[in-house]
Amino acid sequence: MAIIITDECINCGACEPECPNNAIYDAGAAWRFSDGTGLKGVIDFGDGVTLNAEETQAALSDDIYYIVPDKCTECVGFHDEPQCAAVCPVDCCVDDENVRETREELLAKKDWLHINE
Repeated sequence: MAIIITDECINCGACEPECPNNAIYDAGAAWRFSDGTGLKGVIDFGDGVTLNAEETQAALSDDIYYIVPDKCTECVGFHDEPQCAAVCPVDCCVDDENVRETREELLAKKDWLHINE
């Protein structure tokens, strides 16, 4: 699974510094796989898709804070619960029903994100 931020977000920013993968970005902010991770240079997603970790990616939302699902591990391997959800004052950091991952997949993603650290 991954966490999403719903449109009930008040843009307080409490969640952003809590993410151990730097998967949370301010509305309209561009993002990179290299932000807050050990990923550098060309990264391979294992399905034939590659991309430069330092390449800027377009914002996923222009209105509210957002979470990059490819960087979200629900804090597995870092904390007992997703920290964004724990600190959100309006409970808008919720389970993304469209992105389902097992604990093992989330741990593997964590290891991949922090491979060079």
